Amino acid sequence: MDKETAIKLFEDKRVRVLWDEEREKWFFSIVDVVGVLSDSIDASAYWRKLKQRLKAEGNETVTNCHGLKMKAEDGKMRLTDVADTEEILRLIQSIPSPKAEPFKMWLAKVGSERINETADPEIAIERALETYLRKGYSKEWIDQRLKTIEVRKELTDEWDSRGVQKGFEYAILTDEITKAWAGLSIKEYKNLKGLKKENLRDNMTNLELVLNMLAEASTTEISKEKQPDTFEENKTVARQGGLVANAAKKQLEETTDKKVVTGKNDKEIKKIK
Repeated sequence: MDKETAIKLFEDKRVRVLWDEEREKWFFSIVDVVGVLSDSIDASAYWRKLKQRLKAEGNETVTNCHGLKMKAEDGKMRLTDVADTEEILRLIQSIPSPKAEPFKMWLAKVGSERINETADPEIAIERALETYLRKGYSKEWIDQRLKTIEVRKELTDEWDSRGVQKGFEYAILTDEITKAWAGLSIKEYKNLKGLKKENLRDNMTNLELVLNMLAEASTTEISKEKQPDTFEENKTVARQGGLVANAAKKQLEETTDKKVVTGKNDKEIKKIK
């Protein structure tokens, strides 16, 4: 859920949202969300009672919630209980109110879809195709994007076989590949395109997608050949894979006298038919 989606879900109600640049997450004011979804006159009092009940139940979501300064009604910046997207969705399930039912139904639907996709991965591919078409991407771009998913899966399967841990270690290796071929870290790349939580690959041009695929496919092949045992060795392989695509990028740029890595984002990419 990004900020735009959150605004749509919460209709025209006032829900304070804050972007944390360091963690790359949206944080929502819990009191505001509670005020929208509950029938309580005093949202702050409702949240205090709900928090006590959830703590007594051993709910970890409450433990994870923390405070950030947000502008209050009096215009002053005051410390406010906030939660990220996952935590907010978990809290919504604990609010016994008719207004929260649409959210709960949506969560149940998403959960059911994910289970079906696990049983039949082709469903996920079809859903992705439909989603990109609805968003206005061209068929040619979508074909490339779906291919990147296949190439990425082959790479992560290889990483799994080498003992690389999902999450943090995946992110480090992906960053190494991106820096090697694009000359930018993922954060720098997203900043160039004016992105925050948005998916970087969904904002790449066809050429950027192709070179990113080459970098990841090369990393997979080099890893299979060299069979790295340690995380540091995997980092070296990731850089080597990225450099293969970097060489192709440089040759293309020299030939066309045009930069491959650009600030174009999805809005501009969708105009290219």
